[in-house]
Amino acid sequence: MPKRWKPNATVAAVIERDGRFLLVEERTTEGLRLNNPAGHLDPGESLVDACRREVLEETAHHFEPTHLVGVYLTRMEHPPKGEQQVTSTTYLRFTFCGVLGAAEPGRGLDHGILRTVWLSPEELRASAASHRSPALQRSVDDYLGGARHPLSLLHTDLGDPA
Repeated sequence: MPKRWKPNATVAAVIERDGRFLLVEERTTEGLRLNNPAGHLDPGESLVDACRREVLEETAHHFEPTHLVGVYLTRMEHPPKGEQQVTSTTYLRFTFCGVLGAAEPGRGLDHGILRTVWLSPEELRASAASHRSPALQRSVDDYLGGARHPLSLLHTDLGDPA
């Protein structure tokens, strides 16, 4: 029986303040890239809890998701390393917007995150060559277009922990 294919479940946050968007600059195998605060869903975690955690880890700020902006399926190709061939990964990304809370004093940023930056929509579009994923621009555009879906669309049943 062939191995079952599964996309990587991820979460991201579109965080806007005074017309600018909070992004992270991170070191990747393709060089420095800009991204929403984002990351993988951990076992036993709801999508909303994962988003809270990822924003805190990557920006040192608390975050409270209030709406789902959209769900994005993206296939990314990764350049070969040494003798390896080009590989691809598919991401199923749940992107939220919400309220950015206080910074946690003294908290460092997650491994690979160099800094946070605030960019205007124009600056974001001008930096497209350094975006980690096409979902970055798409989710910001959807947010600017008014996409706000209730969190009640999401249901979490983690089953019996026993």
